[in-house]
Amino acid sequence: MTVLIDTPLWPKHGTVWAHLVSDESITELREFAESTGLPPRSFDLDHYDVPVERYDDLVAAGAVPVSPRELVERLRRSGLRVTPRERRERAARDSLG
Repeated sequence: MTVLIDTPLWPKHGTVWAHLVSDESITELREFAESTGLPPRSFDLDHYDVPVERYDDLVAAGAVPVSPRELVERLRRSGLRVTPRERRERAARDSLG
């Protein structure tokens, strides 16, 4: 059971963002996010987008800092990763319905 957070590197909306994932289960990830006050709207299929301002708080709560490369690799190995292609396909389906 591990919740991972990568280095905040992605600029958008006036801040820099990191990603929070579980290498075990989406349930574990959602429970951690809820316990730390992350809003449900920040969930994106297999991760939470978190602003740099929350990084230290999430690490203090137990998220393990890793590089972006390690985060993606561990998410992939867990079987929980949603690929860019799967994201596009889901978006296309959602726009039809």
